[in-house]
Amino acid sequence: MRMRSSNPVLKRALQQAPAGAPHQGYGQQGYGQPGYGQPYPQQGYGQQYPQQGYPQQGYPGGPVQGAGGQRMTIDDVVVRTGMTLGVVALFAVVNYFLFDPFAPGLTMGLMIVGALGGLVLGLVIAFKQITNPVAILAYAALEGLLVGGLSALLASSLEATTGDAGAGGALVTQAVLGTVVVFAVMLALYKFRIIKVTDGFMKVVMYATLGAAALMLVNFVASFFISGGIGIREPSPLGLVVGLVFVVIAACTLALEFRGIEEGLNAGIPDKFAWQFAFGLTVSLVWLYIEILRLLWMIKTIFAE
Repeated sequence: MRMRSSNPVLKRALQQAPAGAPHQGYGQQGYGQPGYGQPYPQQGYGQQYPQQGYPQQGYPGGPVQGAGGQRMTIDDVVVRTGMTLGVVALFAVVNYFLFDPFAPGLTMGLMIVGALGGLVLGLVIAFKQITNPVAILAYAALEGLLVGGLSALLASSLEATTGDAGAGGALVTQAVLGTVVVFAVMLALYKFRIIKVTDGFMKVVMYATLGAAALMLVNFVASFFISGGIGIREPSPLGLVVGLVFVVIAACTLALEFRGIEEGLNAGIPDKFAWQFAFGLTVSLVWLYIEILRLLWMIKTIFAE
């Protein structure tokens, strides 16, 4: 019998562990805080990791590890996430500075390649739970092309609207800082258990994310027939409301990633799965940046008109 988890990365790690592999009880430590499971008395969440019975069923108390694998540490996750975000930033800067307002074709082309390629590769990585660093860094490069191209287009649009040559650069800088601040706030809220990531919380965030994706798809299809689609991405009161909601949802996905990382650390899964957590954090941070960028662009455009 293996421990159960609602996290797909942890499920795969445990399935790959050899039969009778040792397991460290969940709730014994998490980011250095004993008794992590105690603040979560909700039915289902705490019961996924039953403490009793493991020693009698082949879990003498050590971490789960695959053959020849080292146990994942928080440093593994931090380093791999830093590498992935570094690749995103590098390709974003390249596409951003390739932008020519009089001939934006190259930047737009690379942005479309990044958007479509990133979507396809991201889905493959997510569903197949790929831990290959080449695939994940390739995804990061594609996302960088998307981020850089979109940043350049919105920055140029804002400069044209305001007549201020420095407005575009300020927009991008503020979006980056906003993303860093939201990440830090969500990490603090999670660490001090102000946000409790229960199974119910996870379901709400997942359904909200699917709803946001469906709404964006509808808007994209509608844009072929109506200028601006259904208006959820345009500088308007509706666009502002939807943009703010999307920022909140994207921020909440970070809490889900934090819970997954903590579960993985407590379970002692192999270090190769740090790449999956780095991928998950990158997906959430890129989405968060894009939503903050769009929201700021809409606010500045409305006030400039």
